[in-house]
Formats: sequence, structure tokens, C-alpha cells
Amino acid sequence: MSESIVQIKQHLMTQPTAAYLAQLASDPRKGVQRCLLQYQKQQAKLVAQRAAFLERRHYEEQLWPQYPQIAGIDEVGRGPLAGPVVTAAVILPHDFAVYAVNDSKQLTATLRQQLYSQILEQAASVAIGVSDAATIDRVNILEATKLAMQQAVAGLSVRPDHLLIDAVKLKTDIPTISMFKGDSHSISIAAASIVAKVIRDRLMLAYDQAYPGYDFADNAGYGTAKHLAGLAKLGVTPIHRHSFAPIKNQLK
Repeated sequence: MSESIVQIKQHLMTQPTAAYLAQLASDPRKGVQRCLLQYQKQQAKLVAQRAAFLERRHYEEQLWPQYPQIAGIDEVGRGPLAGPVVTAAVILPHDFAVYAVNDSKQLTATLRQQLYSQILEQAASVAIGVSDAATIDRVNILEATKLAMQQAVAGLSVRPDHLLIDAVKLKTDIPTISMFKGDSHSISIAAASIVAKVIRDRLMLAYDQAYPGYDFADNAGYGTAKHLAGLAKLGVTPIHRHSFAPIKNQLK
């Protein structure tokens, strides 16, 4: 084989044939063997990723024949001391095949951003729901989450004929399945978890600029040491949840 290592690397990026791979296997150069081994590892990773993705798509596969427009719904931000709870509703096309889509908590921030863009580009419809701190204080966090989820569903440009929801049960005339750890078991819920997470993180970054000293950009409103130190020094902001114990105690 007369190809250089650089040429081989480029060739391996363009769906090489079995015959070409067999040629590489018989090439005595150590650099070629390293390229081939790296390619084989990447392919094995892709195969495993695809298999896991198909497993996470089993709810959709079962329901699509009867319910072609399935919306996955998830929330981010039920636990923090500050900021809103954000929900997303996402309807994916049946040929959606972005294998890395998974529970947002399992992904790096960089990968979440990449997947967020791909989801927005490919989804049939995406909508957001938000319940602010005042709403959370008024109705409690669970009811505020439900309100935000209903807002997200109502905002979809395509009417869903079935809902897959992470943990929460909604009163709706649309057929619904609520499941524990849904973002790990459904690609639609996983896509919603990614969208909601990215949106909320961006909101908390903006709040960090509006209310410096609480480390909102890094802690997303959760009760970290820096957040609690900011509370002790600077007091309560308009985005803090007065009904949550540490804030309630601070107000006293």
C-alpha cells in the first residue's frame, strides 16, 4: 500500500470498504496498525452507542404506529434555592438518529450544547415552559413544575397525540405515560431534558450577571457553599425561593 499515514487517516473517515480494511490489516507499518486499531475502537463505540440509543427508543417504537406525534417532557431546576423551574416538550421525527441523546445529567456541558443545536434543527416541534420563583412560592414546586409542563405542551406548534413524561403526572386529555428516570428510558424525554437544561443554564448565567456574588453561573441556584456565603453576605434576591428552608430562615 502506497498511501501515507495521513492519507490513510483521511480514508478511514470516509466509510472504508471491507477490502480496504483487510489491506490495512496486512500492512506491516506500526503507524498503519495504530490507525486501524483506533478506527476499530471508534466503530465499536458507535455500535454500542447505537444499541443503547435503540434501547432508549423502545417506548417510541411501540407507540409510533398508533401515536405518530409523541412529545417527551422533562424539567430542570426543582431542587435549587434560586431561579425558575424550566420544562421542555420535544416531538422528534421517527428517523431521529442522534445516538448521543441521553439524560442531560450524563452529558458534558459542551456535548449538551452540541446536542441542543441538533435537537432544535431536527425536531418536529420544541416548546419551553417556565415557572418563576414567585410561582413556586405561591403553589409549591411540584405544582409549579406541572404548570410549566402544561405551558410547554400548549406551546408546541405540532399537537401531540401522546405524552411521555419524566416522573410527573399531568391532568390532560392526551394519552400519557409517566415514568421514573424517563430521561434514561426515552429519547423524547432525554431530548427534552437537554433542551430544558441548556435553557435554564443560560438563564442562570444571565442571573449571575444581574446578581453577582452568589456564583449562579456555576451552581445554577443550588445551595453550594459559595451560594450560601453570598446569601449570608448580600441577602435574598428577587429570584430566590422564599418557601425553601434556607431562604425562609434567612428572611427570618
